[in-house]
This record gives sequence, structure tokens and C-alpha cells, in this order.
Amino acid sequence: MNTSQTTMVTGGAGYIGSHITHELLKNGHQVVVFDNLSSGQRRLIPDGAYFTKGDVRDQTHLENVLKINRCTAVIHCAGLISVSESVNAPQKYYEHNVVGTAALLRAMQRHDIDRFIFSSSAAVYGNTEMELISENAPLKPSSPYAENKRDAERLIRHASRWGLASISLRYFNAAGADPAGRTGECHQPETHLIPLLIRKACAPDTEPFSVFGDDYPTDDGTCVRDYVHVSDLARAHVLALESLIRTPRSDVYNLGTGRGWSVREVIDTVIALTGRQLDTVVRPRRPGDPASLVADPTRAEIELQWTARASIEDIIRSAWRWEQKQHRYPAKRQIH
Repeated sequence: MNTSQTTMVTGGAGYIGSHITHELLKNGHQVVVFDNLSSGQRRLIPDGAYFTKGDVRDQTHLENVLKINRCTAVIHCAGLISVSESVNAPQKYYEHNVVGTAALLRAMQRHDIDRFIFSSSAAVYGNTEMELISENAPLKPSSPYAENKRDAERLIRHASRWGLASISLRYFNAAGADPAGRTGECHQPETHLIPLLIRKACAPDTEPFSVFGDDYPTDDGTCVRDYVHVSDLARAHVLALESLIRTPRSDVYNLGTGRGWSVREVIDTVIALTGRQLDTVVRPRRPGDPASLVADPTRAEIELQWTARASIEDIIRSAWRWEQKQHRYPAKRQIH
């Protein structure tokens, strides 16, 4: 593919990356997906995108793909994402998430590509007592995964010295699936709350659902998170890229709704929407899990003209439809 305006999406065969690819194509962008398929799936990449298999730690391969396709921007989603796994394998996570980002930045510098959107995380804030977390909150990562995101952000910010314009997008909890059913969450193993609950609702068994900790300093003792629909996140990436093209700078934005939901509240909502009973059991806290992470999304709303549109109910409905489509579970009740 030879085009004058092409965006590379690393990790574009993954959950969030594939949604971003769909959104870029919808808005008229040419897209190159660069993914090693270690967790992403080829079937999630839309036909309109060019795909090449590769690992972001391979700088030579990156340079070849960037050069051949005349890429003008990169959206970097590739990386390892499990907080609990990062605690047990910190070296592995550093190698993929920080060293990989450094290789990508070097490849971009060598080919004068100076627009960069980074898939960051609200995990960089760690444990905080702030009710709503703004971009100015102290960074106190409480897991190796969160430290990776913080360190990668620093590398990206330092790259402004050679002319890189960048926006780091700190996601709060991405959830849900494409409303059109084209892509959704299918991690193996799955570690995220909503898809795990949906799977339990779709195919209940004798094992109760594990709630990790009920002694946090929250209203019901379970962790509180700000859940944002993945399609809303994808739309934010396109707005961020277009903003960066208009006004080159180095910046960071929270992506969230400004409303937190506890684990118990999410469980109750899944039960209400699916009509399935979910038995639960409380287990010890997982290392690295903050009590509450809720965004103050004001900056993104003002400067990117972005607002999360989907409700928690919209998120759960779309995740339910996606999971049933993947496994063709018998529907005991039609979700509305």
C-alpha cells in the first residue's frame, strides 16, 4: 500500500486496536495493522486495513513497514495488559511494554514520523484518595504493568526533543463490544470483570464467581471502576489524532465517564439485564488493584470535543450480544 496519509496501529488485531482500526477506516484514514497475534486475532481486522505480522521489539521490521507504507502517524496499542501477571513476571512486561515502545519510537525517528497516539492507562495513578482523578494527579503506579505505562509515557514525552508530537490517552476501564458485532473482547485467558461475568451468565456452572476483595474503603467494600465503552475509546483516538495533526504538541488526556461502578453494582446490573442468577464468593485482594479509579474527563471533553456516550447498560448489552455470537449460547432470555 502506498499512500500519502497512513496510520499504523500496533496491536490492531487486539480488542481495543481493532475497534480503533474500524473507526479510522470509517473516518477515511488509511490503516496499517502491525500485530504479532500473540493475543490479537486476524479475524478482528477489517478488510479495509493492510495487515503485517510483527513484534514491536523488532525495530528493523518496524522500520521496513513504516517506510514501505509511507506511514505518517502511529497509534500504539501493542503490549501486555494483565496487572496480576505483571506482578509475577515484571521483566517480561518491561521487555514488551517499555523496550517495545522505545524500539517503535526509534523507528519513527529514523523515518521522520512525528505523530504518535499512545494507549496508556489510568493504572498510572495507583491508589489515590481523589474522588475524580484529573490528569494533574500524582502518578503512583502500584503494579509493574502500571509502572510500564508511566515509563513509556516518559519516553514518549522525551521524544518531543526530536520533534515528536504525541498524545497519551489514559483509559479507565475499557468494556463492551462493537454494536455492529464486528469485534469484541476475546482475551485468552480473560481477566476483565464484565466479559467474565457475561461468560458466567451465558454458561452458568457450579463454580461461583470470584470477587477479589470486599474490604476496600468503598461503599460496599468492592473495587470501584469507571467503565467506558470501547467504541467511545476508539472515537477518542481518531479525535486525538486529528487534533494532533492540527496542533502538534505533547499532551495527555483521561478517557472515562466520570462515574464509578463497584464490582457488586456491575454484578447486580448483569443479573438484572440477563435474568441469570450469579453466585459469588469473596477471595483475597489481588496485588496491585487500587480501591477506586474514576476519571475526571473534563480536559478531553473541552480540548478533544469527546464525551463518552454509552451507559453501563449499553456496555453490558453489547458484551452480552458479542459473547452469544461467539459461542452461540442458547438464549434463555432476550436482553433489551
